[in-house]
Amino acid sequence: MSSPAGAAVEDVTRAPSRVLLADDDPELRRAIARTLERAGLTVVTAEDGQRAAALLAEESFDVVLTDVAMPKMNGIELLRVARERDLEIPVLLMTGAPDVNSAIEAVRHGACEYIIKPFESTRLLHLVRRAVDLSRLAKAKREAMRELGSTRPEAGDRAGLEVTLQRAIETLWMAYQPIVDFPRRRVFGYEALLRSAEPALPNPVAVIDAALRLGRLEHVGRAARAKAAASMTDAPDDVLLFVNLHARDLEDPALVDEGSALAAIAPRVVLEITERASLDGVNEAKARVAQLRNLGFRVAIDDLGAGYAGLTSFAMLEPEFVKLDLSLVRDVNASSVKQKLIGSMTALCSDMGITVIAEGIESVAERDCLLDLGCELLQGYLIARPGRPFPGVAY
Repeated sequence: MSSPAGAAVEDVTRAPSRVLLADDDPELRRAIARTLERAGLTVVTAEDGQRAAALLAEESFDVVLTDVAMPKMNGIELLRVARERDLEIPVLLMTGAPDVNSAIEAVRHGACEYIIKPFESTRLLHLVRRAVDLSRLAKAKREAMRELGSTRPEAGDRAGLEVTLQRAIETLWMAYQPIVDFPRRRVFGYEALLRSAEPALPNPVAVIDAALRLGRLEHVGRAARAKAAASMTDAPDDVLLFVNLHARDLEDPALVDEGSALAAIAPRVVLEITERASLDGVNEAKARVAQLRNLGFRVAIDDLGAGYAGLTSFAMLEPEFVKLDLSLVRDVNASSVKQKLIGSMTALCSDMGITVIAEGIESVAERDCLLDLGCELLQGYLIARPGRPFPGVAY
C-alpha cells in the first residue's frame, strides 16, 4: 500500500514543537513560557481554561501544560476537552493544592504528568521535553498505521475448545529466534515463541484467542514462561531472553512471584508487550510494570506501528526496547515512505534512550536498508528461522 501521488509523510523529527500553556497566574505563566522558549519550544499561552479550549479548537499543539485551579474552566475540564479533540496529545497538570480527587480524575482522563507546585524549572523542562518526544512518536506511529493499516485475526468458534486448548497446553513448546547485533556480528538475544502440537489451534494467535475466550490465559502464560526460562540454562551468559506477554498477563500474580523460574533470571529477560492489545483494561498497569522492573525485568513494546498506537500505553510502559512491526520492514528498501517512517521512529526512540529492533527481515536489501536507517539489532528469516534451542545464525 502506498501513499497517493503527491502525498507526503510528515517528518515529525523536524516539525516545530508547540506547547499550549494555561495558567491564571500571569507571573508564573510568563516565567514558564520563558523557560520553555529558551529551550527552543514554541509556547502559546492562555489565561484560563476556556481560552485554552478555544485555542485547541483553532490550532494544533504537541503538548498541553495547564494549571488545575483556573476560572471559567479548570484544568481537569480542559483535560477532558483535549481528550475529546485528540486522544494522543500529552496533557501535564500543575497544581499548588494537590488532592486525591483531582489526582484520580487526572489519571482517569489520561494525564501524562501531575506536577506539584513549586517545582524546579529544570524538572518541568525535562517533563515537557519528554511529553514532546511522546507526542512526536505517537504522530509517527499514526503515520505508519495510515500507510500500512493493520488487522487483528480472530479465532473462530469450534466445538470442544476446552479440550483442544488443554491439549495445546500439554504439547506446548518454545521455539527461539535470534536477535543479532549485526554490525558486531553477535547474538544479542533470543525471542521465545510459543508453539504447540495441537492441530486445531495451529498458531500462537489461535492458542491465545482460545485461552482468552475460556478465561485460561494465565495457564498458557505460566506454561510458556516456565519453558522459556528452563531453556536459558543452555544459552550463552551474555544474551537476553525476550518473552511475549499479553497485556492481561500483567494481572497474573505469578508474573511477579520472586520464586518463579523467570524471576530467577529477570536481569536477562525482556518482557515484550504487543501494541495490538490495549492496556486500558489492566488494573494498576503502571504499578505492575514497576514491580516487574524492581525484580530486574526490562520491557519492550512489540509490533510498533501496527497496534493501538496508544500514547498512554507507551508512556505507562516506558520501554527500554521497541520492535518495529514486520509490515513496516517488509520491502522497506523499495519504499521511500517506509524509510521515512522508520527513520523518524528510530531517531525519536534514540533521543528517548530506547533501543530499536527491526523484525521480519527476509532479504539482504531489507537488511542493508535498515542498517542505513540506524537499526543495528535485527531479527528475521534472513538471519535465522525460529527453532529449538538454539538456532545458528547467518550473517
